[in-house]
Amino acid sequence: MARETQSRDVRSALFQHIDDRYDEVADLTASLIRIPTINPPGDAYEPCARFLGERLAARGFTVEYLRAEGAVGDSDRYPRLNVVARIEGASPGPCVHFNSHIDVVAPGEGWTVDPFAGDVREGRVYGRGACDMKGGLAASVIAVESILDQGISFAGAIEISGTVDEESGGYAGVAWLAERGYFSPPRVDHVIIPEPLYKDAVCLGHRGVWWSEVEVRGRIAHGSMPFLGVSAIRGMGAFLAKIENELYPRLAQRRTRMPVIPDLARQSTLNFNSLHGGLAEQDATGGFPSALVADRCRLVLDRRYLLEESEEDVKQEVVDLLDALKAEQPEFDYALRDLWSVPPTMTEPEAPVVRALDRSIEAVLGAPARHVASPGTYDQKHVARIGHLHDCVAYGPGILELAHQPDEYIDIDDMVASAKIMAAATLDLLNGSTP
Repeated sequence: MARETQSRDVRSALFQHIDDRYDEVADLTASLIRIPTINPPGDAYEPCARFLGERLAARGFTVEYLRAEGAVGDSDRYPRLNVVARIEGASPGPCVHFNSHIDVVAPGEGWTVDPFAGDVREGRVYGRGACDMKGGLAASVIAVESILDQGISFAGAIEISGTVDEESGGYAGVAWLAERGYFSPPRVDHVIIPEPLYKDAVCLGHRGVWWSEVEVRGRIAHGSMPFLGVSAIRGMGAFLAKIENELYPRLAQRRTRMPVIPDLARQSTLNFNSLHGGLAEQDATGGFPSALVADRCRLVLDRRYLLEESEEDVKQEVVDLLDALKAEQPEFDYALRDLWSVPPTMTEPEAPVVRALDRSIEAVLGAPARHVASPGTYDQKHVARIGHLHDCVAYGPGILELAHQPDEYIDIDDMVASAKIMAAATLDLLNGSTP
């Protein structure tokens, strides 16, 4: 009983300390937003990595700056610089790793505030990356710093990383580090990625993705005599019609056991990412294009598939439609090219990191945790398939629907609550009980 009382007292003091850092978590988020780490092309990665690393080094962390030399996108102008910080506990034990990506998408149009001013007002921090995911990074830093501030002893180690290029696949970030053992046992045992998937929810994983390019090939001719050619655009139109009439209805019937949010994403989906056919509307001089029948038309497909589907079957469905068209229209010709793919992944609900977060969410919020899965991929894919570490989830503050939107923001109260949950879950995983 005395031990339980002491544990409650430690937790109460820890949570009060995090409450007292309300302004600090907002200021840290705002400072990170003011470093415009836009990807592409990969602006300001080094200043952001060093800002984070210097802060953690001052708190006793051992800090490594790791440039993904030779990776896609890396150059002297745009170095892909990752930062990994580690602090050891009082005795040997497991390692909890918080991984956040530091890159953000371009702001785009429609903002009513400066996207890189880090505006703090009315209990929110506004700016590109506030939600996705510099607010989550800030919350994880405050969580770990608060454990240190309170002098709470722990076994093992805690790591915090800021990695690059998640918005373009993560290949110079988490994937590159995973290939070098940074996300594998025995170095790391539990990984929490503070993506914005709601403060009361543990994200177990994500759907799979297959991107491909379909090129329909025709035969060029004069535009005044199209009957002498074969229009690749018309051929592509026939393919699109088959997708609309045959494939889309089948996809809408498939549902997954994964708790994907929003609900419509629990089915298989297919998006037309881009479509290009014929000549440009104007040439470089501003003149009109030549009168030609288009002999090439290209379509990029973004197919999101379920745990219950295989990539081979997903591809075959597209090939079957194309081959059916070729049988129906002898002049129809095509080429199919894989662009990239990632299988679906899901951590089991009984995994240690999930159970620790579940307990901490209920302790902080007073209600049971929800389990969700993401409609799109994030860096858990690399931790699982390259690092072979499956005690990994996404958990962090923020509203998923605000990601990549104009006037993106994060609620400071949500960051504070998530910081408490992260801190409690960390101690649970390292010491075997929630303080």
